[in-house]
Parts: sequence; structure tokens; C-alpha cells
Amino acid sequence: MNTSAVWLAGFRGGLISPHERIRLAEPITFADATVRQSLRLAGGGSRFRVRISNRFGRTALTVGAARAGEHALLFDGAEPVTVPAGAEIFSDAVDVAVEPGADLVVSLYLPEPTGPATAASQPGQTALVVPGDRTADADLPDAERLPYRVFLDAVDVFAEPRPVLAAFGDSWFEGVGTTPDAHLRSVDVLNRELGRGWAVNLGIAGNRLLRTEVGPSALDRFEHDVLAVPGISLVLVNFGINDLVLGGYTGERPPTAAAMIAGYTELARRAHDAGLPIHAATIGPFAGCEYPNLTVDEGIPIRREVNEWLRTTTVFDSVADIARAVEDPARPDHLAPELDSGDCMHLNDAGAHLMAVELLAALPAVVH
Repeated sequence: MNTSAVWLAGFRGGLISPHERIRLAEPITFADATVRQSLRLAGGGSRFRVRISNRFGRTALTVGAARAGEHALLFDGAEPVTVPAGAEIFSDAVDVAVEPGADLVVSLYLPEPTGPATAASQPGQTALVVPGDRTADADLPDAERLPYRVFLDAVDVFAEPRPVLAAFGDSWFEGVGTTPDAHLRSVDVLNRELGRGWAVNLGIAGNRLLRTEVGPSALDRFEHDVLAVPGISLVLVNFGINDLVLGGYTGERPPTAAAMIAGYTELARRAHDAGLPIHAATIGPFAGCEYPNLTVDEGIPIRREVNEWLRTTTVFDSVADIARAVEDPARPDHLAPELDSGDCMHLNDAGAHLMAVELLAALPAVVH
């Protein structure tokens, strides 16, 4: 069976580091450069294939050479390959077994100007960039370090059937606030704790439930990023903070609680219509966040109202009360200080670990 073991949802634009002034990410471009990226595989199998995405590109993307470790990646038996603007392409399958938790190192040589790259701005892992075709080099000691994921957005592994959980959400899944390159994101912890299943990280920092801006909205990307993933058997959603605070950056007011509830309800309907159980998390605290222009004060009462609905609703198969697990008991609209990454909005390593434990407790036994 073809099961997607790693899924890195691609988009152009995002949020810069949580310890910098909040702003939309600048477009990233390459020419005559090799980009090397390491992927921690959620699951393993007898062979694998890699997907290259130019979904948000404005020009055709030429990949002059591609390697996964020591193995050349071919596309319909050949290289190079050109990926049209707006398109995605899978490599041919590589007949090499990979293990869950293994690191797959993928190198792409980009000989022509790429235009703005399809990229994730805060994947929690560092890419290496060097001039020229260095895809065959074992080491790149002179490389520039880049805190982005570019063009590489999925790895499929071929494995026996097992539960695969789509962790569909925002920066609390993608891992903003946790130690880069340490694999301590909440979804990483889930994968270490799950007994039978695998969790696929579909988090995008800055992503919203209702509005397209930092990537397509959750409603807009649900079919592509969740339903189209091979082998997905249940869904876990974590959205809300960005809907409530980021609008101020572009002059919008936060959506109403009723609009948020309608969005959650629609996600649940779509999952159930596809035969997938869907589980949700309450919206985490963000009081005290001092990034400029965010609608923090306006968003807090809406968060409270939506969370009370989430705690009692039956539209989801279960709800994990992440908000209560990570809040400061003396100030429930704030993160607990020992779990705060330092910006009053994102979890640190300990917070991400606690989030994963709470999520696991709410998930069905089929993935334990």
C-alpha cells in the first residue's frame, strides 16, 4: 500500500521567527544553486518517492539533478525535469527501504532562476545552500544555512496498511518555538509515542482556518493537503490563533465566534463525508503577545467563546483541551511561563511535549 509518511505542506510566504518583528516572509529565489534538506520520516517502508512542488511558483521550475542520499532521483526515468508553474511532480520510486524516524537527505540542483519559491518559512529544520551542482557531494561545509523548506513537500513510502494521522494545523504543529533541527515539535513527539500509527505534519505557521493569506486557508487546502494524501485514516485539527490576531496586521478585525464555529463545523463535515474521523484541539492562550498590530485584546474573548463550544460540541469525534493543559492557572489567557517559547504565543520544547501527550490521550486506541 502507498502511504504518505512525510508531508511538508508547501506555500509561498509565512511568518518570520517568533522572536523577530512579525512580518510576511520575503520571496525566496535561487539560480545555479544546490539546496540540501533533511527530512525526518514519520513512517517507513520498502521503497519511497519524493514530490517536488512548484504549486505557488510563477515560472517553470527546472531541477537539473536530484539525489536522496546516495541515490539519484529520476522523473519518468530521466533527469533533469521541468515542473510547470502551479504543478507538482513525483520522482520515480527508489527501491530502497527506509525506517520510521530515519532522516532522508534530499539535494536539488536548480540551474535556472526559479522565481519565488514554493516554501515553508518555519519548518523547524535548516536547509543548506551552495553555488553550482553539489548534489553528489557527501558534505557541504561551506553552505549557507537557510531556515526554510523549499520545493520539497512530500515523501511517500510504500508500506503495509496502518493508521495514518493527518496533523492539520498551524505553527503549533509545524513547531515554531521549539528547538530547530531537534525534532521536538508536537507531531515529532506524537510519532515517538504512537504505537501503531504515524502522524503526518501538515502544519503551516501563520495559517488560518477561514482566510487565505499565509498559505491557503484550512478550508481551501483541506482537499489537497489532507484528503489527497495516500493512506490518511484520521484527522487532527489545530487552528484559531492566527484567525484571531493576524488580521490586525492587514487592517482586518477578527472573525466572530459564529464564523469560527461554522468553519470548524465545515471541516468536520468534509472529513466525515470522506469517511474520516476528525479530532480537534482547543485554541491555545496568547495574551501578552506584543507583536505590533495584532488584535490580541479583541481576539481573547472570541477565543474563550469558541473554546467553550469546542469543549461541548459533538461535531468532532473528540476534542483535546490543549488550552487548559498549557495555560497559566493564575492567568488562563496566558501560556504557563515554563511552557512559553518567549513570545507569549508559541510553545517551547516542554510545551510541545505536553501538547502531544494531551492529544494522544484524546485519540482513539487504533493509533496507540
